[in-house]
Amino acid sequence: MFSFITSFLPTSIIPGWLSLDTDPVDSLLKGVVGACGISVLCSLLRVHLLLEESAGNKDDKNTRTRTSSHHKRANPGFIGMLQFSFVTMVLAVVGSRVASLVVLEFVLRAVSGLITAGRDSDKFVQQLLVQSQFPLGCALNCSLHFLHQGAEHRWLCLLLAAALSWWLARRVTILLQHVTALYTLHSSQGYCGICILLLTSGRRLLPTLCTATTISFCVAVLAAIATINHHFLSATEAFRFWTPLTICYTLLVVYMQEDQHRLPSSQAVLNAVVVRLGGLMVLMLTVGRWADVFHILLCFLGEAGCIIPTNDLLDATSSQDGERRQRQ
Repeated sequence: MFSFITSFLPTSIIPGWLSLDTDPVDSLLKGVVGACGISVLCSLLRVHLLLEESAGNKDDKNTRTRTSSHHKRANPGFIGMLQFSFVTMVLAVVGSRVASLVVLEFVLRAVSGLITAGRDSDKFVQQLLVQSQFPLGCALNCSLHFLHQGAEHRWLCLLLAAALSWWLARRVTILLQHVTALYTLHSSQGYCGICILLLTSGRRLLPTLCTATTISFCVAVLAAIATINHHFLSATEAFRFWTPLTICYTLLVVYMQEDQHRLPSSQAVLNAVVVRLGGLMVLMLTVGRWADVFHILLCFLGEAGCIIPTNDLLDATSSQDGERRQRQ
């Protein structure tokens, strides 16, 4: 349908570097799946933090104040739908090549950070989950692009994936609203099956979330490497691309790990986003195409649309880590 409409437009109106690399309907469906994945990640992480706050400080007035603030951020209403639509459109426009680069860069930084985290590994894992929102959307995007590449009726498969993702994101959002409003009462009274289950096995929520996220990125790494190599005509061209990418991001990872220990959590995360995507932009200006540069600029907006509304999660992980050390 999109090709039928654009056939009536002069080719000079839509530059080649602004056009999508797949059908717009497929791109939109992949954007919906990516945005739903981000929504599920944030909602489950908020549920985990609420369970930790309720279990660790039941009688602390400061915790109640922080939890009530957490309630307001957990039910954004219209603003949440606006953010979901914005992230969906960004993921729909960002090409599979740039999405693959974002995934590879994030995985490299995550592995390096986990190796050097030391005794702050628990705090780093939770902060890494917050930072992985937009890369997770890119991971789902490039995985779907790779798995459905060449399929005759891929839009039907993507429509089914988008519907299932929407249903799952909606159910997790309802779970978050239930826990936010009624967990304290139901867990003490013992007559709600959901709250009793979270009370008895809520500690396994974060490891399960980490495992699911790890599997998603492992699949995305394979898809990303295949997608990027697909754009090269020869081994020499691929070597010319991968060599500066590896050197550049090895240096960036070392710099960001040192910078993250000096600055507050939210400021360090924003600095890391600017440095990472700035490095990608320099690389694309050297060996990429104008479409890649344009898509990286969109990634700046996508990262901002994911990180800025969830700064409270970064502050919550830092405060809980400090309280945990005081109790020890």
